[in-house]
Amino acid sequence: MNPIRLVISDIDGTLVDKSKQLTAATADAVLRLEHAKVGFSVISARPRSGIMPIAETLGIDAPMAAFNGGIIFRRDGTVEEHHVVDPDVVRGVLDLARDEAVDIWLFADDRWYASRDEGVHVEHERLASNQNPIVTDDFSPYLDRTDKVTFVSDDHALLKGLAERCAPHAARATIVQSQVYYLDVTALAGNKGDGARALARAFDVPLDAVVAIGDQFNDVPMLDIAGFAIAMGNAPDAVKAKADDVTLANDADGVAHAIDTLIFPRIGVSA
Repeated sequence: MNPIRLVISDIDGTLVDKSKQLTAATADAVLRLEHAKVGFSVISARPRSGIMPIAETLGIDAPMAAFNGGIIFRRDGTVEEHHVVDPDVVRGVLDLARDEAVDIWLFADDRWYASRDEGVHVEHERLASNQNPIVTDDFSPYLDRTDKVTFVSDDHALLKGLAERCAPHAARATIVQSQVYYLDVTALAGNKGDGARALARAFDVPLDAVVAIGDQFNDVPMLDIAGFAIAMGNAPDAVKAKADDVTLANDADGVAHAIDTLIFPRIGVSA
């Protein structure tokens, strides 16, 4: 591979700990990375509102990716790419979920619309999205500008079955479980493979000079195309199998460990 010039990190389960906090150790490691003249960016299923606090803390002025690459944007508000979900797909997957015991979240216009505002996953999303949900049972006004639909359920078999029924729409959208309790539907270009490609282009860096770090199955498309792929210690074994190396878990500052022990040695920098 080319010398490492860019690191792209997932956020939840990767860059932040289980409380969705960015630790001082990880923030310091990212700063050392940038001092070593290696670019850094993030890609996440989060909306822009949930990425901005991370960007502010780390001082990221370069392009970043929300909705798994559906939006490529900068901290100053500039949007460089914006891909929404095909309205027919949004309508179709909502119809499939109508009689299922799932919560429905729809993201559009930088807002989070939800079928209800209670439950542990809602509380987690409040932190991740950095906003409160707008409760509604009518998502029809947003069909033509949807960034993401998420179906939420702790019945993992039910959600897996819903994913299988949504599969016919996969030719026109990205449909993937970002967690066992989340089924995400984003734009066709809203996947972390295309998102990582867009970020690499923005940095003018070839893919073989990119390091990708992630923990879940929606991270696999970027792990597959990066010059060097790192899985988190908390990742499922099947995700670890897609990586070139494995770092510590997110609750053990795994990204900082990856920077210090896996990335710096490859560029001749001491931690």
